Amino acid sequence: MKKIILIGAGGHAHACIDVIEQCKKYSIAGLISEKENLTFKILGYPILGADRELKKISKKIKHALVSVGQIKTSKKRINLYKKAIEAGFKLPIVKSPYSYVSPTAKIGEGTIIMHGAIVNANAIIGKNCIINTHCIIEHDVIVEDHCHVSTGAILNGKVSLGRGSFIGSGSVVKEKLKIGNNCVVSANVFLRKNLSPGTTHKKQR
Repeated sequence: MKKIILIGAGGHAHACIDVIEQCKKYSIAGLISEKENLTFKILGYPILGADRELKKISKKIKHALVSVGQIKTSKKRINLYKKAIEAGFKLPIVKSPYSYVSPTAKIGEGTIIMHGAIVNANAIIGKNCIINTHCIIEHDVIVEDHCHVSTGAILNGKVSLGRGSFIGSGSVVKEKLKIGNNCVVSANVFLRKNLSPGTTHKKQR
């Protein structure tokens, strides 16, 4: 199996580890952490160093995945993605064997499809995205780069989700809506309207 490192050592990394282990395509060499505690382990895997050491690590390990989560902003994930590319890593598509991705769907590099997720016909998912556990990306949906569609969320047919946006757990987006870049939709929302770039939409009380 090819070796891979995970860039990020928080809670989302735990879920990424589980998906990668189940895929049986990559062997996890270790993780990159902001905290340089080289004796600390995440689910049995060592911390290899900090992100400034990516160039050195890339000489021995060729594959990487950004394993930092994303809620309020995508800036950290975008920054780490750029650092990984600049260091010379290849960022593979990681698909859980317990997900479904239509053969007509297109997935960008560095995107992870988590357990139970469904990506339906003709959907397009950009680079460095998180398609989280049990979420549904319906037919003809476009998810641009660096987005996070959280657990159990549903993007109905022909929705367009702008770059760097976040859809919270359990939220449902009505068909054909357009959500601008860098938007945040909180958990358990039924979204019925388009959102301008940079909008934060919370559940109405």
